[in-house]
Amino acid sequence: MKLLVPVKRVVDYNVKVRVKADNTGVETANVKMSMNPFDEIAVEEAVRLKEKGAATEIIAVSAGPQAAQEQIRTALAMGADRGILVEHDGVLEPIAVAKILKALVEKEGPTLVVMGKQAIDDDMNATGQMLAALLGWPQGTFASKVEIAGQEATVTREVDGGLETVKLALPAVVTADLRLNEPRYASLPNIMKARKKPIETVKPADLGVDPTPRLSVLRVEEPAKRQAGAKVGSVQELVEKLRNEAKVI
Repeated sequence: MKLLVPVKRVVDYNVKVRVKADNTGVETANVKMSMNPFDEIAVEEAVRLKEKGAATEIIAVSAGPQAAQEQIRTALAMGADRGILVEHDGVLEPIAVAKILKALVEKEGPTLVVMGKQAIDDDMNATGQMLAALLGWPQGTFASKVEIAGQEATVTREVDGGLETVKLALPAVVTADLRLNEPRYASLPNIMKARKKPIETVKPADLGVDPTPRLSVLRVEEPAKRQAGAKVGSVQELVEKLRNEAKVI
């Protein structure tokens, strides 16, 4: 069974995000970039499935600038077998990424797509669902546990009311939640081996996809800073302030 794992290049989660001076977006120049944490969990799950004998090949895919090869190399060092970079320097919206992944699925023929449930830069949480819809495949989103048996995948999902277990006929799309696993650190020998693993580079046009954005960002601003709180002397004063100043009751 072949697995396809998309990985996204994002600002590292330890970095404090700053808005550009012209308010057109967030500052990415000279900022540490890394693999989206949810995608890292997806890579780990794919590697574990391969170690269990449920998969034979893992393909790491990224869509973005040439520098996104770094995130593909990280996936290769974790255990992926080869990589594909869909090189594009502009904005890629979820629908465009879903169409790119659909084209790669049709080209590579994977049995399972394992991806992060969302990216920490835009929090869209839409690409996995869009991909499943475009392919007409079943989907198991927000997965906290994945089991493969024959031509079926059993996925435990994290939902508002607790946990939900669904059984999917393969091929399928699974999106990883935070508690699915804890990603491994790539060892130095595996990092060295990853340098020799192949990465194919293509353009969106090569896949028949037009990545032109459908949305326009008008302005990006930081959230308003919270004002300092105030102490009250009695419950009556608290109620009065909530009613007359905060106007929440």
